[in-house]
Amino acid sequence: MKKYLTLSLPMLFMSGALFADTTDGTVTGRGNDMWSTLVMIGVALMFFYFILWRPEQKRRKAMEAQRSSLKKGDRVTAMGIVGTIAKVTPEGNTLILRMYDGSQIEVLKAAISDVKSGTDSTDVEVEVTPSK
Repeated sequence: MKKYLTLSLPMLFMSGALFADTTDGTVTGRGNDMWSTLVMIGVALMFFYFILWRPEQKRRKAMEAQRSSLKKGDRVTAMGIVGTIAKVTPEGNTLILRMYDGSQIEVLKAAISDVKSGTDSTDVEVEVTPSK
């Protein structure tokens, strides 16, 4: 395997000179190579913009709008913790969440990953019985 790689590696680097279509051995088409390279870079940039950057920017804006419209009674998920908003602090960057058992914790607005409005959520009381 090593022998194959050692023998074929120089061929890969010389492929431009091997397939040159000139009689005097010089490689032509330098300007065409530059344009094709620029076109490929342009296509790659468009690909990254439309496939990666633009959807991420839209998602981020939608999440910011959702976080800015939080109000008391909304049901939220913050880093895997589910709770109901009990209070939005006066500074506006943290929330007080009320958990299922009545305890309260303070979380950052930036940690909120999912929001359901207070009217959509139905609080279901679940009775836990110990198993025998």
